[in-house]
Amino acid sequence: MNKKMRFLAVPALALGAVALAGSPAMAADASYSSTLGQLNGTTGTGSITVDVKGDQATVNLQVSGLAQTFMDGPYPHVQHVHGGALGQCPTMAKDANGDGIVSVTEAADLYGAIQTTLTTSGATTPAEGLNLQLGGQGGTYSVQRTITLDAATKASLESGTAVVVVHGLDPATAGVPAEVFNSPSDLDPALPLGATSPALCGTLVQTQMGAMPSGGADTGVATESGSGSVGMIALGGGLVLAAAAGGTFAVRRRAAQNA
Repeated sequence: MNKKMRFLAVPALALGAVALAGSPAMAADASYSSTLGQLNGTTGTGSITVDVKGDQATVNLQVSGLAQTFMDGPYPHVQHVHGGALGQCPTMAKDANGDGIVSVTEAADLYGAIQTTLTTSGATTPAEGLNLQLGGQGGTYSVQRTITLDAATKASLESGTAVVVVHGLDPATAGVPAEVFNSPSDLDPALPLGATSPALCGTLVQTQMGAMPSGGADTGVATESGSGSVGMIALGGGLVLAAAAGGTFAVRRRAAQNA
């Protein structure tokens, strides 16, 4: 390559890198994370990261210290990405009826409806909102998988209004009488209020934008060195969940749009 060709190649490569960096596909890539806060007497903890590339999201949810067992088996917990509202988690001030539990209905104006169900496998639509078979099992578990984002969830992430909510209270720490814990859920009267109410909550915050790696690939084009660089609870036939404070309730699968 002669001197003139080298001179022309360098600005051409720089312009190409700028075009790539400004393309919609590159601009959409980002990472989001949240440390989940406690609700309704929960003593557990949780954290989540969501790495987005195009319409694919790699989810890493880690939860510990939630209610562990029912009927000598693991306690099922469902979790979702909510959106379309204010992007906020509730406080006990949202307990409008004063029963000692902030329910899904009481908090919905803050964090919105289900947009993605964070299942352990299979479908992630709102229809799986109360599919306990695909929820987290026990008091400590993780959800680590890559899922396809729909347009609504992606828009909530990008606008900062996506909220992760983990459901399922521990009757031993909820701080309410058994008759309140076992009262009909606002989502499905066949389920207890305590089993569907939010236990952990956190708003997903963008932590970094996708970017081209530093340094260039070997293009076969000679360039001069210098200081500048181009920046580039549905368990089949049903389950019976026993509250530690007394009483039992049936758990069965039902699609929920607002869990």
